[in-house]
Formats: sequence, structure tokens, C-alpha cells
Amino acid sequence: MSPRRAHKFRTAAGALTALAVVVLAPTAGAPAATAAPTVAAPDIPLANVKAHLAQLQSIATANGGNRAHGRPGYLASVNYIRGKLDAAGFTTTLQTFTSSGATGYNLIADWPGGDPNQVLMSGAHLDSVTAGPGINDNGSGSAGVLETALAVSRAGLQPTQHLRFGWWGAEELGMIGSKYYVNNLPATERARISGYLNFDMIASPNPGYFVYDDDPTLEGVLKDYFASIGVPTEIETEGDGRSDHAPFKNAGIPVGGIFTGAERAKTSAQATKWGGTAGQAFDRCYHASCDTSANINDTALDRNSDALAYAVWTLGTAVPVPPGPTFENATDVTIADNTTVTSPITVSGLTGNAPATLKVGVDIKHTWRGDLVIDLLAADGTAYRLKNSSGSDSADNVLATYTVNASSEPANGLWRLRVQDVASGDVGYIDSWKLTF
Repeated sequence: MSPRRAHKFRTAAGALTALAVVVLAPTAGAPAATAAPTVAAPDIPLANVKAHLAQLQSIATANGGNRAHGRPGYLASVNYIRGKLDAAGFTTTLQTFTSSGATGYNLIADWPGGDPNQVLMSGAHLDSVTAGPGINDNGSGSAGVLETALAVSRAGLQPTQHLRFGWWGAEELGMIGSKYYVNNLPATERARISGYLNFDMIASPNPGYFVYDDDPTLEGVLKDYFASIGVPTEIETEGDGRSDHAPFKNAGIPVGGIFTGAERAKTSAQATKWGGTAGQAFDRCYHASCDTSANINDTALDRNSDALAYAVWTLGTAVPVPPGPTFENATDVTIADNTTVTSPITVSGLTGNAPATLKVGVDIKHTWRGDLVIDLLAADGTAYRLKNSSGSDSADNVLATYTVNASSEPANGLWRLRVQDVASGDVGYIDSWKLTF
């Protein structure tokens, strides 16, 4: 997991309000939701996952004690995992990028079959810091994702969604590899990713059991697994924006994942709930030379590897549910510097409340997307944050589909997209947006 970073916004914000003309256009085409899985998930053998960790430790030991970006231990780690996947029948792709004057590598593995328009991704960063071998951070997530992929092969799984697995480079430098992957995906390819599951530190020696709360469907599947084995969970907050789910989330792709904790101390209440030592960090060897194969909690590694497989099987083999009706506003709304604008959609003819997986498709043309804060406003004014501003988000345009839990809101009524430009120097316009129920 990458260290905490502060981002500096270029200017302060002002605010004006503009109104748009409504266009009501029921259409089709949003990503399908999922129903019950058709195939039960396997138990992931702990011994297999630990064997991968032993290999990563050996690679670090033979290469200066680490597996960091730009160091020989990282590329050796990539080659080890790629060899396993190639032998198991995956189609692998090595994507290269440059960071800090060194070549970096992302490894992508696709399993044959499944709907190419519904791609379920699972991923983990493979690099360590230079200080140590990075066996919990993040050999644990990398090994869990690898063994789940190999289990897919052993089962000869025929998923309904297309399954893709990724191992990211230079995460410890600020999610460089995953940003490169997401930013270089054509918009049509981004739209095909139905969800991204991130696994960064899943075997901390004083573990907690944290679940990302970014997407209700992905969160629910992971919580269901832990509930089935009687392990309570908490919402993950320590790693927000610090791992490879962040670039996917910023692109409007639904994200989820699990985490066992890093440098924060376990509270007394958490020790009562999960065991372990109160007042001690979840991982005392975080970003240190002692993050070796001895810095692993086997129980946490076993549970989280099984949770990973449960999510892949549950989501990847679920029977697709056709999308509901779509309402769209295609009237352009100008976004000037330091202004707030809204674009409305009137929804009618539906019954009951909006779904927990309401899809909000956004097409905004803008010369610096990091200036923009985007919210969905329900009829009663309740705001659902879709995108935050970021001084480091320098790409053009916002073309993304966000998932919102709007189940407490009546479906019918006036919905609005609110866009705030919070910095000077760049402008744009709302091209169109839509709601899919």
C-alpha cells in the first residue's frame, strides 16, 4: 500500500448556479446487474498461497532484499507469476511504463470466455518498497489473486462475466502502474469493466477484517462471505485513495476489496472482536525490512483468499439481469471557471424506490477533470458524491458510469447532476448524462 499523500488544489472555489432544459429519453444500454451465482466457490488451499509467498521471499532475498519498482526483484516477481498463468491457460499481457527513470511493468491475465462487455477484474500490486521484501505488503494480495486465478483454471470455470486479473507495478510510488492501465484504456473498454476488486495487504500479523464500502454490490458480496464464517467486518477507511482501486474509482468503475490493516493501531474494541493485540499496529513491519514471510497471519491469509475466490465466483458466474429503463439529458450545459451548474432529468412512470445499484452515466468535456466535483442530487436534495476534485487528476474529460445506492429515494421525480468547477484555468461543458434504473 502506498504512503499517504497530500494534494494541493490550484485555486479556491467560487459558486454560481445555472439551469438546464430537461430532455427525457428512455433508452437501453447500461451494464447488467447480477443475480445468484451458478457455481459454488472452491476453498483456496492456504499451502498453495504460502508457496507463492515463499517464492516471492526467495526472489527478494536473491535480489538485494526487495522487489521494488525498477529493481531486478520486481521483474523476477512478474516473470514468476506470468509463468504460472501461462501454464494454466491464461492469455497474459505485459504492459510497460516509465516512472522515476525506470521501466515498470503491469501484468494482465485474461481467462477465456465470459461476456466481453462485462469484465470482472481482480488485482493487487506486486511491488514492494526498497526497504524490504514486501511479503504482506503486498505479496499477500498478489499471491491470493494468483492462486484464485489458478483455481479458475483448475475448475475449468465457464463464467458469465469475462474474468481478468491484474498485478500492478509502482504502486508504492503512487499507484503509477494502475493509473497507467486505467488512463490508457479506451473509453469503450473502461465501460466494459463491471467491477474491480482490490487486494492490498490481506495477511497482516495483527489483523483486522476491513471491507471497502465504495460499491454496494461488491461490498455486499464480500460481507456475505465473512458473515457466512462468523467473522465480523468493519468499513475500510485507512487505505482510501492509497491503493490501486483509486484510479478505477476515479474513472467511474465500481470498486471493492478487503484489507487487514497497516500502520494504525488496533483498538481494544477491535481486539475483543478479532483477537490480537490492542494498541499495536495491524502490521508493525509496514514498509520495513521485517516484512518477510514471517510477517504473515495464516488465519487471515486463508480467510481472505477464500473471500477473494467467493467474490470472483459469485460475481463472475451470476446470471445477468437486464438493465432497467434509462432516462437521459443530452442538452449541453456550459461549465465556466469556479461555477456550479446543474442538469435535470425528470423520471416518471416507475414504481417504488430507486435501486441500490442506480447507474449514473456521465459525459463531461473538460480540459482538466481534476477541477470537477460531481454529485447526483435526488428530488429531496440529498447529494450522492460521484467524483471529488483532485490536483493530481490532470486528464481531460469525465466519461464514466457511477453506481449509487439510492434505494431510500423514490424513483420518480426530479433528479439533477451537479457539477462544481473549483479551480481556475480550465473550462468545459456537460455533454450528456443518464440514469439507468
